Amino acid sequence: MKKQTGKPQAQYSTSPRTAPAPASSGRSAAKLSPPARASATAGDDTRFVALRLPKPQLNESMAAYFRKCEEKLGFVPNVLKAYAFDMAKLESFVAMYNDLMLGPSGLSKLEREMIAVAVSSNNRCYYCLVAHGAAVRQISGDAALGELMAMNYRAARLSKRERAMLDFAVKLTREPWEVDEPDREALRRAGFSDRDIWDISAVAGFFNMSNRVASATDMRPNSVYHGIAR
Repeated sequence: MKKQTGKPQAQYSTSPRTAPAPASSGRSAAKLSPPARASATAGDDTRFVALRLPKPQLNESMAAYFRKCEEKLGFVPNVLKAYAFDMAKLESFVAMYNDLMLGPSGLSKLEREMIAVAVSSNNRCYYCLVAHGAAVRQISGDAALGELMAMNYRAARLSKRERAMLDFAVKLTREPWEVDEPDREALRRAGFSDRDIWDISAVAGFFNMSNRVASATDMRPNSVYHGIAR
């Protein structure tokens, strides 16, 4: 018998190469589901402000107003609950909001809501972006418009009037000291009266204030807003 010399020759198989069978786990055919996670808005309807404030004691008029919200909206907006620790502050907030956003004006309700969202987008106010973004979607019947107001109003296909209005409101938000007569004149050319310019300014000013209070207190919007008019 001849002795082999040198390196041993490799052995090749002519049978098809197959991967080893996986060990049976009892779940080999079943797809693994991702673990369940809590909603991103969990707790927003119960702990809607980060401050420990006195327990609300609504007076008769504000209790009636809360009931009216329940009847018309199906819920009481959390911003009202947040202000309810002090009746004077709550009544003042409600009066100014209703006058600016619902009262007689040369601005439509939609235009006022668009200002609210464009200003809140600049300030990155979670509460107002969610609540008033829902209002823009609902009033306009255009879900995309609400998204565009929140993301970047300049990307939306707006009328010249709407664009001039929002440019002014955002400039007033970012650089109020830069607002001058040419800015007011641009609004006049777009069709706004001087009274309308007052209302644009007042709505923008109100939401700059509200944005800062909401951000300072970590105010959370009602979770129902997220699904409105989608």
